[in-house]
Amino acid sequence: MTKPIAIQGIKGSFHHEVAQQYFNMKTEVVECMSFDSAVDSLINGDTDNIVMALENSIAGSIIPNYALIDNHNLHIVGEYYLEIEHNLLALKGETIDSIKEVHSHPMALLQCKVFLKDYPHIKLVEAKDTADVAKQISDGNIEGIAAIASKNAAQLYGLEILAEGIQTIKHNETRFVIVRRQNHIFEESEVNKASLKFQLDHKRGSLATILNVMSDCKLNLTKIQSLPKIETPWKYAFFVDVTFEDYKDYAKANSIMQLMAENFKVLGEYKNARL
Repeated sequence: MTKPIAIQGIKGSFHHEVAQQYFNMKTEVVECMSFDSAVDSLINGDTDNIVMALENSIAGSIIPNYALIDNHNLHIVGEYYLEIEHNLLALKGETIDSIKEVHSHPMALLQCKVFLKDYPHIKLVEAKDTADVAKQISDGNIEGIAAIASKNAAQLYGLEILAEGIQTIKHNETRFVIVRRQNHIFEESEVNKASLKFQLDHKRGSLATILNVMSDCKLNLTKIQSLPKIETPWKYAFFVDVTFEDYKDYAKANSIMQLMAENFKVLGEYKNARL
């Protein structure tokens, strides 16, 4: 029996949209109000997959999610890029002038800052999830409050779209990853992207040396993110994504980097969604 997919947020959220697109439109989901609880559902065996946002083209990396994957020894087995469009939703019959408050996730409020500036009478209120606000407005028939959420949420909860595409930067994309307890789900011949984590000695040229190994082995570095080691001041772990054409080139680089770096770990091997 196929287990449901864990998502952060509820139906109508962007995580729900990714679950539908990546797996199946009829995919059952486990709604989790935090990434920690989504991870718990995976570890407890309630689900076999999590959809997890990892970075946004405007706001950058979601650092705590890197730590969640690493600390729980989970694995990235796929990725999906979703174009994010924010919309202003409210009960039918409302207008922007009748709205007193807008509730949404802090990231959504930030990404719609310029639009919202034109309406100084509207109070901005942070919430845990975009779609959850839409559901609350619908369930409670709450007047005078609007949500910033997806068109999916508007359709699911019967709300009116007062304004479409209100995000400041129109090309706004989020990279989501599919996370599992095990790593390999593809044949080596199908794998052309990997996510790695390692630590380096705090000395001159240590990072440059390992980046040269990647280059010499024909790996393309598409992402590098540092994360401080809390227990060791001024020491950092590096999270990197690399793409490659031949798995043998990656395997060669992998074997060399394991010797050069401390706590080297493969966080996932999967298909590049950009191709």
